[in-house]
Amino acid sequence: MFSKLLEFKSCYLYSCGKKLFYIVYYCVTDMASRKKVLLKVIILGDSGVGKTSLMNQYVNKKFSNQYKATIGADFLTKEIMVDDRLVTMQIWDTAGQERFQSLGVSFYRGADCAVLVYDVTSPNTFKSLDGWRDEFLIQACPRDPESFPFVVIGNKIDLENRAISTKRGQGWCQSKNNIPYFETSAKEAINVEQAFQCVAKNALAQETEVELYNDFPDQIKLTNEQRPRSDSCAC
Repeated sequence: MFSKLLEFKSCYLYSCGKKLFYIVYYCVTDMASRKKVLLKVIILGDSGVGKTSLMNQYVNKKFSNQYKATIGADFLTKEIMVDDRLVTMQIWDTAGQERFQSLGVSFYRGADCAVLVYDVTSPNTFKSLDGWRDEFLIQACPRDPESFPFVVIGNKIDLENRAISTKRGQGWCQSKNNIPYFETSAKEAINVEQAFQCVAKNALAQETEVELYNDFPDQIKLTNEQRPRSDSCAC
């Protein structure tokens, strides 16, 4: 579907001898950019990997050293522009694995992207990625599980006691149909913006139907009061 459409701007009356013509000016506008898109994004990962911190850093540009476990689920929203389209990201922060299923199937269905987060200093949180991905696909039941957009984030790269190398993280993502991979620090705001930009772009790329505004201008016919003859007009 075309994203660039003609939009009526103005019309002028032009006199050429006895013939009157309407000159209509159009401009090209990106009608797709007028459409607001709501994307539901779910952040998954073991307790303590920094899911809440990543969300708060991205949305509010804030970080807190005080850890407080998420109970159930919470979400924040942020409006961004992606490829000239206005996108509202509804980012859901979830509790740890022991409470994953208690949120219910309906919570996960309708998600446009899932972010899998682990702590680069904690091998166990990295090993849990398989379980998070598989369980999400079971709960969310997307139409095409093989192409559903995931993004993996290795968080806390500001810490010195790193246990999972970049190569190992990238290798896991490549084995899962080349999932985009980012290493971040929610504390230092490193790569957080870039990671969520990728989340939005990948979610938008999954759209199969694009609804454009219905308020297109009515069709305008170019007319003149007297049909011109084949001969030219000497003005």
